[in-house]
Amino acid sequence: DLGLVLAHGGGAAEGPAQVHVAGALGVAGQGVVGAGAGHVLPAGEVFQAGTLSGNPIATAAGIATLKSLRDESPYEKIDQLALRLGDGLAAAAESAGVEHCVQRVGSMLTLFFRSGPVKSWDQAAECDTERFSRYFWGMIENGVYMPCSQYEALFVSAAHTQQDIDHTIQAAQQVIAGL
Repeated sequence: DLGLVLAHGGGAAEGPAQVHVAGALGVAGQGVVGAGAGHVLPAGEVFQAGTLSGNPIATAAGIATLKSLRDESPYEKIDQLALRLGDGLAAAAESAGVEHCVQRVGSMLTLFFRSGPVKSWDQAAECDTERFSRYFWGMIENGVYMPCSQYEALFVSAAHTQQDIDHTIQAAQQVIAGL
């Protein structure tokens, strides 16, 4: 499943059974686990490496992070902020009369410049990417860094505040109105 992006233990904040990605590769702080482990060298043909792979300090930091996410779960706050942001982006586009679709799962969301929902690559490819480019640069000019591609999701994190979300919505209202 989607791992710790949406909820501790994976899945959406509404419940682990809400979201599942077929064929996803399970990973843990120590590396690949489960059926996927047989595909990683030396047993398989997939090379897995990273700057801190196997580093005991990185492993200890990972374990501490997992414990913190379990014991002081930020997911409800993050989900509420993401809902507010998604609703704010949709309202900004709606008030400007701009064709749009906001799709959100937990803390991940995307503003598409086309009607929706977007459920496939073919549908995503129909988006107005020139409008998205103007939106992206307009947001940059207003101090908000959004994903630079129409095909990427943005992620709300525990570091974001209500003020961050409000600033982003205000910037989006201004930028989208000028598209």
